[in-house]
Amino acid sequence: MIINNVSLEATVVAKSGFPAKGLPEAALCGRSNVGKSSLINAMVGRKALARTSQSPGKTRTINFYNVEDALFLVDLPGYGYAKAAKSEKQKWGGMIEGYLKAREELRVIALLLDIRHQPTENDRTMHEFIKYYGYQMIAVLTKADKIARGKVAARAADIRGALALPGTVPIIPFSAETKQGRGELWETIMEFTGLTTL
Repeated sequence: MIINNVSLEATVVAKSGFPAKGLPEAALCGRSNVGKSSLINAMVGRKALARTSQSPGKTRTINFYNVEDALFLVDLPGYGYAKAAKSEKQKWGGMIEGYLKAREELRVIALLLDIRHQPTENDRTMHEFIKYYGYQMIAVLTKADKIARGKVAARAADIRGALALPGTVPIIPFSAETKQGRGELWETIMEFTGLTTL
């Protein structure tokens, strides 16, 4: 899929700043440094639309990326950054919860998990949060290029078991480096958001 028009439309910290276009939204969440910014850049075919960093905890706002004026990819603040002050963590948590509670345009949430590791306690909490609010979910296993190809299916099965994900939740191994999973993730997002084309 070739994306011709994409832009960072809004960077917000409160409900009052949410875009009012009524476009369907797919939100991306995950622990700090799991690869959300790299995934966004890979998905839209840009090198530096979303700022990446070796230091976790850089995304401290909710960022709305307008894709072809048909869909928003919404980058939520990363959670679980140990060095962040408690007040900062509470602020990020409040932002995420405020968005999940209030956003009628939200159609699906992609929970990003590092394929090399078991889900953390924060990942489990986020998964429970998504279930509680009744959203459709996609489990995206980032950094799939960092393990042997023959181990990908086994790791996906381990993570599905660890979070007790039902078969209705797609699990997509993804690599921002090789673009593995890009097409499948776009197809799944479009299915959940009701789009037939971008």
